[in-house]
Amino acid sequence: MTTYDYLIIGAGIFGLTAAVELNMRGHSVAILDPGPIPHPLAASTDISKVVRMEYGADEQYMAMVEQAITGWHEWNMRFGMVYHQTGVTMLTRQPLKPGDYEYESLMLLIKRGHHPDRLEPDDIRRRFPAWNADVYVDGFYHSRGGYAESGRVVKALADKADVEGVYLRAGRTVNEILVENGRCQGVNTVEGETFSAGHVIVAAGAWTHILLPELAGVMRASGHPVFHLKAPDRYLFSPPKFVVFMADIARTGWYGFPFHPDERVVKIANHGVGQTLHPAEDERLVTVEDEHNLRQFLAETFPALLDAPIVYTRRCLYSDTLDEHFWIDRHPEIEGLTVAAGGSGHAFKFAPILGGLIADAAEGFDNEWLPKFAWRDLTPETAGEEPARYHG
Repeated sequence: MTTYDYLIIGAGIFGLTAAVELNMRGHSVAILDPGPIPHPLAASTDISKVVRMEYGADEQYMAMVEQAITGWHEWNMRFGMVYHQTGVTMLTRQPLKPGDYEYESLMLLIKRGHHPDRLEPDDIRRRFPAWNADVYVDGFYHSRGGYAESGRVVKALADKADVEGVYLRAGRTVNEILVENGRCQGVNTVEGETFSAGHVIVAAGAWTHILLPELAGVMRASGHPVFHLKAPDRYLFSPPKFVVFMADIARTGWYGFPFHPDERVVKIANHGVGQTLHPAEDERLVTVEDEHNLRQFLAETFPALLDAPIVYTRRCLYSDTLDEHFWIDRHPEIEGLTVAAGGSGHAFKFAPILGGLIADAAEGFDNEWLPKFAWRDLTPETAGEEPARYHG
């Protein structure tokens, strides 16, 4: 039986970036995943994910995205155009004020030397005519941001891992982590196989707290509605007139993307409370109520999309931590075991630097950003801290 230096459970964005990085550092690496890769139901897939620098007053996340965006441009040269820097609009239904997500983001952007454009109603009407500027009266546009074609990115990383010698096995569902004398030895799979490793990394997304029940008190799976709409006027909903947006997001949860030139849709989704789901046992269905909420949002925000046909829906499954910060750390009680999960609906944008974070954690190297994601004690009363998320 082959024993790998690192065995990674899960081929989403956490697992694949870690595999590529650890392989580059000279380790033998294997990934096990139920497959297919990219998996159509995985949080890492779909046609697009937001890349934004704005995290309210949280300077660490902004610094991380600054570095990640440099990585996105490098990936464009390596993988083709997978990152589209359309810019991002952050608009609100009331004047910006201290303490608000948009205001604090704007102030931090300026502090760090960026140059967002402040937008008043006349600016919104002129530059972004699809918006209802009678309702959205303040905000800003920041040119450094956009979206990544997430499904293509996962496929490109999987291909890179495979070509560079990572043992990538789809069709393998891990159901047991093997621990002996306080040390992780490997895993068993539903298919009846055993895989041995010097170190196991659990990057199983919403399944992580099922594989490791000790995390069930600090992680949960939540599902969030996603809609693809057929736009009546592609030019009105294409850059530069329409870019990645957040619509008073901390109060509404709504965000979305410009017209996708290949898929030919406008994607709109909600980054909010969501439904608590079991990743294997519960159906991930968008409800009539979800669609009703979307139509209400469109009527107020983008009247030209109010009657646009919905051509596809999905419920994106988050791996939430209670505080909504990632969970990237060695297990405190089991040697040879690292967890890399808890994306909480905002991890994909960090993909170009995520593998380095996970590899540093697994190898025990210092990293200035890792303390935020360390193994920690959370209580049921712990509140989510992702500033762009609607918490009800």
